[in-house]
Amino acid sequence: MPTQVTAVINQKGGAGKTTLAMNLAAGLARRGNTVVIDLDPQGSSVQWASQGSAPFPVPVKQIQGKWDARSLRQTFRAFAYVVLDCPPSLQSHASVQALRACDLALIPVLPSPVDLWASLRLPLEIEEARRLRPQLQAYLVLNQMEPQSALSGAMTEALADFGLPVLQATVRRRAAFRTAALDGVSVYQMGGRGAPAAADIEAIIHEILAP
Repeated sequence: MPTQVTAVINQKGGAGKTTLAMNLAAGLARRGNTVVIDLDPQGSSVQWASQGSAPFPVPVKQIQGKWDARSLRQTFRAFAYVVLDCPPSLQSHASVQALRACDLALIPVLPSPVDLWASLRLPLEIEEARRLRPQLQAYLVLNQMEPQSALSGAMTEALADFGLPVLQATVRRRAAFRTAALDGVSVYQMGGRGAPAAADIEAIIHEILAP
């Protein structure tokens, strides 16, 4: 099976990129050999994985020296799944090359029009990346959804204006995601406490891997 590269990207900080990337990778690791590549200079993914008493279920690496999309795919070709945790800047070398390297871009957004409008450059960057990688797919992922909450009319309109499809699966606002980050684990390692959060991630994985 060819390597599937997924970039978790958004130019806005605080959208939940690292939380989605780390738990997505943990779920994908149940299906095949997986690695997280931390492209953010802050090194949040590396820090997350290094602070737990138990090993994180997937290796988390940073790329040293000069690299581009082709070298990234070549370096990690032995993995079934590669998850890129991207920096909060579309103009950075890392973000540009991540979009050129990936098969799938997941864009976590908070359920507020203001947060979505802050990400409006992304569709343009994705279209630019598709010139070199026409098969690139991209989806918005609604993050920190409140239970039983409905999207506001303004948010629904903003999603339509954005011009990218939205995954049916969403990530709920759950304490387990914050606890997992603090403990350096994934929600899959938390037993019953993490089961509802793991179910959120599983729903995303089922949707993105559906034939």
